[in-house]
Amino acid sequence: MGAGILYICGTPIGNLEDISLRALKILKQVDFIAAEDTRRTQNLLNHYEIDTSLISYHEHNEEKKGPQIIDRLKSGQDIALVSDAGMPGISDPGYKLTALADQAGIRVVPIPGPTAMTAALVASGLPTDKFVFEGFLPSKSKQREKRLRELGAEGRTIVFYESPYRLKECLSSILDVLGNRKIAVWREITKKFEEKIAGTVKEVLTRFEEESPRGEITIVLDGADLDKIQNKDAGWKHLSILEHLQLLMEKGVTKKKAIKIVAQERDLPKREVYEVGIQLDAKLKD
Repeated sequence: MGAGILYICGTPIGNLEDISLRALKILKQVDFIAAEDTRRTQNLLNHYEIDTSLISYHEHNEEKKGPQIIDRLKSGQDIALVSDAGMPGISDPGYKLTALADQAGIRVVPIPGPTAMTAALVASGLPTDKFVFEGFLPSKSKQREKRLRELGAEGRTIVFYESPYRLKECLSSILDVLGNRKIAVWREITKKFEEKIAGTVKEVLTRFEEESPRGEITIVLDGADLDKIQNKDAGWKHLSILEHLQLLMEKGVTKKKAIKIVAQERDLPKREVYEVGIQLDAKLKD
């Protein structure tokens, strides 16, 4: 007997009707299903009267379970990998099992299904011809702002996932670092209480300050205006850090805010810019 097949099987992200006939067929015929959350997947199987056995495979047991699943594939068993929702491998450890299967010479077959990323993107009202997917931004503010600064010159539409508990902090960071761009925030996409909140970052942030967000969140953010960035850069590229600070303060920007802006625009540590600001204080006193 030859090796089995690993099916990467897409499942609904909310509405249980968002599953293909092919996916249902595969889930019924495989020897077992490797699921990120067996309880959640069992609900799907019960809905469609599928009695295939389940085992768990997630980020906390992948090191142990991955080789075990590969051994079962080598023995000739067919296996379907499913995540909590959507396509396995998108912001979950499914890709690691696929890599192990490739290394073992095991055939991997994708069974396409929905993802919150593409569903939110195509209905966002923002450009869809080119985009990047960032998954979840770092939870800590300094790391999150650092990553956003790295995305400052990204001209393509950007898609993020976010926890409802961190959404307001995330939007505040986007506003501070990337400015008041167009944005669409999807809540509970494909589910009963699905909602899109669109507008500028400031408008959407105001909405969620009035009403705390709930449910699973997908953010679609407009890319940078590259022409505007280039013109903006042209205004300070020839200046020293000291001259850059002075220019901003002459325009009415506070010293604290000027230090933050200069550090972001030049991608420098704030401490370095702060020390130059001390020189500016001395210069202003003279």
